[in-house]
Amino acid sequence: MAPPRDDTPLAERVEELLAAGGPLPLVAAGRPVLRRATVPYDGQLGPALLARFVEALRVTMHAAPGVGLAAPQVGVELRIAVIEDPAPVPQEVALVRGRVPQPFRVLVNPVYEPVGTARAAFFEGCLSVPGWQAVVARHAEVRLRGADEHGRALDEVFTGWPARIVQHETDHLDGTLYLDRAELRSLSTDEAVAALWAQPAPQAAAEALGFELP
Repeated sequence: MAPPRDDTPLAERVEELLAAGGPLPLVAAGRPVLRRATVPYDGQLGPALLARFVEALRVTMHAAPGVGLAAPQVGVELRIAVIEDPAPVPQEVALVRGRVPQPFRVLVNPVYEPVGTARAAFFEGCLSVPGWQAVVARHAEVRLRGADEHGRALDEVFTGWPARIVQHETDHLDGTLYLDRAELRSLSTDEAVAALWAQPAPQAAAEALGFELP
């Protein structure tokens, strides 16, 4: 049986969460909030509180550090995520992975769908599963729809690494962790990835650990 949900009004809980200031505590795998579908955002926080919450997500993402953060990762079951990627990687890595800088942006009620059938597989990690990485095959190109924090419509196609980021964060809002999609034979500690599998693509890891790539 799942633990009971917190009956405290959501806005009140967010106010309490923000009261301490600074980066918010991250929720780790095993907590039910990471496995529940989120509630669509429909003004539950009000403009001022939403702005404060978005800023707290940004600060927390930077402090982690990460390139994306979804509301459930700080214990809030709202369909909101933030992304930002300065892409501080060598050019060879950037070219192979399709990693290009992404400005800070807020995704409200995002959903994605694949564009075409191409898939790409790379090592991926998660702030809610610290210390581990695994190879995940994802759509190489997706169309993301939703809105920003001001209610402006979002309808954009993402490719390469940005497509991976928006899939990862939107999955969080559906109660899905990257491990659900990962090739589990590839599961490696951060230290092992740095020591053994730092190549731009995971072909060597696939051969050595015994898994297939798309």
